[in-house]
Amino acid sequence: AKAIDATTFNTPICPVYQNVTANAVSDPNEIKNNLILQLTGAVRWTQSVQSMITDGATQFTEFGTGKVLQGLVQKINKETEVNGVN
Repeated sequence: AKAIDATTFNTPICPVYQNVTANAVSDPNEIKNNLILQLTGAVRWTQSVQSMITDGATQFTEFGTGKVLQGLVQKINKETEVNGVN
C-alpha cells in the first residue's frame, strides 16, 4: 500500500475497470484508492467483464502467454471477440 500511496496517478485517457468495484473509473484518486482496496478485496472478474460488455465492449485482448482470460471472457459471453498478444 505504501508504494501505491507514494505514486502519482494521472487522469487516464480511457476509463479503467477495476476488479474491486467492477465499474469504470476515471478519477485518479479513486483509481489509487481502489488499488489499495484490491490488495485484500475480492476479485469481481465476472462483474467487471459484464460491465465492460454493458458499456459497449465487444473485443477483448489478453496480453501475455496463454489463453486463460480469453476462455473466461468467452464463458461469460460467447458473442465477444477474444484474441491474445504474446
